[in-house]
Amino acid sequence: MHIIRTTKSICPVCYRIIDANLYEENGAVYMEKSCAEHGTFKDLCWSDYRMYKQFESKNIEEAGRREINTESAPISEYKGCPFDCGLCPQHESSTVLGVIDVTERCNLRCPICFANVNGGRHEKDPDTEELKTIIDNFAANTNAAGLQFSGGEPTLREDLPELISYARKKFDHVEVDTNGLKMAQSEEYCKEIESAGTSVVYLQFDGVTEAPYEKLRGGKLLAVKKKAIENHRKAGPKPAIVLVPTIVKGVNDHQIGDIIRFAIKNSDIIRGVNFQPISFCGRTSYNENERITVSDVISKVEEQTGFIRTDDFFPPSRLSVLLGTLGKSEVGCHFSCGAFSYLVINPFKKSVYEKMLRRNGKTGEKVAPITKYVDMERLAAAYTKKKKIPVFAALRSIRPGFLKELFIGFVKSRSYRDLSDLHFKLLFIGSMHFMDPYNFDLARVRKCVIHYGLSDGRIVPFCSYNNIHRRGKYEIKR
Repeated sequence: MHIIRTTKSICPVCYRIIDANLYEENGAVYMEKSCAEHGTFKDLCWSDYRMYKQFESKNIEEAGRREINTESAPISEYKGCPFDCGLCPQHESSTVLGVIDVTERCNLRCPICFANVNGGRHEKDPDTEELKTIIDNFAANTNAAGLQFSGGEPTLREDLPELISYARKKFDHVEVDTNGLKMAQSEEYCKEIESAGTSVVYLQFDGVTEAPYEKLRGGKLLAVKKKAIENHRKAGPKPAIVLVPTIVKGVNDHQIGDIIRFAIKNSDIIRGVNFQPISFCGRTSYNENERITVSDVISKVEEQTGFIRTDDFFPPSRLSVLLGTLGKSEVGCHFSCGAFSYLVINPFKKSVYEKMLRRNGKTGEKVAPITKYVDMERLAAAYTKKKKIPVFAALRSIRPGFLKELFIGFVKSRSYRDLSDLHFKLLFIGSMHFMDPYNFDLARVRKCVIHYGLSDGRIVPFCSYNNIHRRGKYEIKR
């Protein structure tokens, strides 16, 4: 056993704060912790220690450092991280994405759900004005890059288009999380949320066959997902979808490459795939045999595509190169929270691409990792010095061609519109692993950049909210 670092965690039974060790064993990274009452717990954090260290070395360490106010409350009032979220004076990173749960209702009852919606008592939906106040709070007190409406199933709210329109007056980028059922039912509804100002739809999409949906969602839904995509394709001049698969070992991890190929084939509307390894939170029962980590996901991307390598992926802080240049909060989350890369979509005719797909399932010249076009190390180094991408650095770091022209346009303007145009020639491939009580790491919590906005004015980190604060789930243990 090689100790990597010590941290604080919580007991997954009583939720007391306890000591934890992260250590390397047999080439993997584990967490081990002991509760005096409930015993010792061990869980896998990263399956590949070499990759873990590689991500640590690529991290922009000071990205998104938050200026904290240690005088905001008397120290005697602190209960200790993670119980003081709001954000508390110990929180180290600024908000990058604000999340608002607009309802606890849902039109599915998935066997897995970290929010445990449709699984217990329901709070009344917040009214429209209450939600607008939360939007105002994010706009006034953060420099977030965007806002996301979540739940529950947001499309069950009749006033969702009104909320989207209101949020777009405050933010350039507004996302909607959805299972796609309502989108699949109505082309007109897709047009309504698109015309209201939706920047991108985050669509639950667990695989390219029915089996993952039957296991994870309780029924056959693949046709519904495809119909939602087809309907939204007609919603406006620039509709966008990100596929969001929950990945469970032994259930759909063998379909990771096929999901990416599906996204490439539909890259006129699909802007990315954000794989989410299962989080044993809410009503999702713990099963160590189903645990899958970020390093597992990106290793399987390489194995199952053959053209994206693990070395093409970077820690989330590298996204600061784009968001910081835009003038928004840098991505200051912990390097082990996730991974991302981009595929460059060349402007070939679709018929040419389809022929390439049929030829042994390869993508030919249609797509390539961004590392084939951009010297990411040089670009990150230049950004770290200036806190924006200098034009000369972009000129030196990017191969000539359409991507360079779009990149230079964005660097010069620093506008959301030009960043959006750039993204429409790219396909985001990412993985974000939300924590649960078994792998809960306070070092990661304090660097969280995805924050829930609450009606009482608090802004709460994603993983502490879903494990600790959601509906007052757990009594605070000292």
